[in-house]
Amino acid sequence: MTIVTDKRDRPLHATIAIILAILTGGYLAPWAVAATRGKSNVWTVFWVNLLTGWTVIGWAIALYMSLTSHRTARVWGARR
Repeated sequence: MTIVTDKRDRPLHATIAIILAILTGGYLAPWAVAATRGKSNVWTVFWVNLLTGWTVIGWAIALYMSLTSHRTARVWGARR
């Protein structure tokens, strides 16, 4: 049985996100986590983090979005 998720490999996005997270003192850390994990909603996490991350709640929401598990897109070979 093969499980296909929404994970995407984007090494350039992850590298840029990590560098910017370091330069901003951790402000963009949720975006870096999402990019490193290959989340399909990486740009949603970026905008939530950028626009509401200055509040503790907005930053925590962006971090939560980046740490949630990948959604299952398709399961191959599963019995019905």
